Amino acid sequence: MDSKDLSKVDPVFGQASFDNHEQIVFCNDKDTGLKAIIGIHNTVLGPALGGTRMLPYKNEWEALNDVLRLSRGMTFKSAITGLNLGGGKAVILGDPKTQKTPELMKRFGEFVHSLNGKYITAEDVGMHTEDMDIVREVTPYVTGISESKGGAGSPSPITAYGVFMGMKAAAQFKYGSNILEDKKVFVQGIGSVGEALVEHLVNEGAEVYITDINKERLEFVSNKYHVAIYEGDDLYNEEMDIYAPCALGATVNDETIYRLKADIIAGAANNQLVEETKHGRILQERDIVYAPDFLINAGGIINVYAELEDYDKQEIIRKTENIYNTTLEILDSAKANNLTTFEAAYKIASERIETRKRENSK
Repeated sequence: MDSKDLSKVDPVFGQASFDNHEQIVFCNDKDTGLKAIIGIHNTVLGPALGGTRMLPYKNEWEALNDVLRLSRGMTFKSAITGLNLGGGKAVILGDPKTQKTPELMKRFGEFVHSLNGKYITAEDVGMHTEDMDIVREVTPYVTGISESKGGAGSPSPITAYGVFMGMKAAAQFKYGSNILEDKKVFVQGIGSVGEALVEHLVNEGAEVYITDINKERLEFVSNKYHVAIYEGDDLYNEEMDIYAPCALGATVNDETIYRLKADIIAGAANNQLVEETKHGRILQERDIVYAPDFLINAGGIINVYAELEDYDKQEIIRKTENIYNTTLEILDSAKANNLTTFEAAYKIASERIETRKRENSK
């Protein structure tokens, strides 16, 4: 076997984002056209809960890398939020606008069911509450179903509220005040979560600019909340107080990080830093406060966790509001210990997992 062949020996375990995943399930169904990957990163704290996203990925490698990074992030999200859940995620390869069918969703649900509760799914990008209702027809291992069917409903509003709480905590840390009135905030991506965040910001009197690849969506949100559409071609070179990435991840990378002119990064997108250690350190050196995404976007998992633990809306709000306190604690800890904010958050999450692992081994 030559060197070119050897480079392909470990296409899964050799992925940089593999990070000791417990299980990866590749799902294929010819009749429905389903091609999906379920990533189960860690189940020390409990069953792996994480949403399913459907995207027209460029290739299978892109999909695999996405599910690995996302499921890993869910492990830390649950751990740092104090939930008894592990980390998992699923991706379906395809265009949700043209390829998603009830039959496909049911078949996906059957694959989820075959894992006997080790993985519990929910909605994510390209999915809606109605899709989770269909999955619920074939498996109980799904959350985020409609309130009319006994579920907690869409997690998007609660996710946005948690991001808003984390943003206010970052402002308190940076400016000495958590009031966002007159702060210039760029919201990148105005899907369900981004729009709900815009509403919170507008109600507080922030100066909001929005951007999205969907022009119709931009016009709708701009008119609804009377906010400005960013018309430029280089968002990262714009002067702003807060950058709120709420679309897909990896926007803080080698090409953007030195151009970014913001005091704070606080948004809903997962995996905002392409290289967490490297880019976290650069942000620290540039005195840009980064509110770790897996902490402040945890409102969604808090919302769907309510279906498993049977707590009410008031408790959902209380737990989500506590993101403010946890964010402040992590920012203070990072400063005191000369850590990046990602390192400080990761340390707390990892310690909780390791403590539980020791308890389980006794």
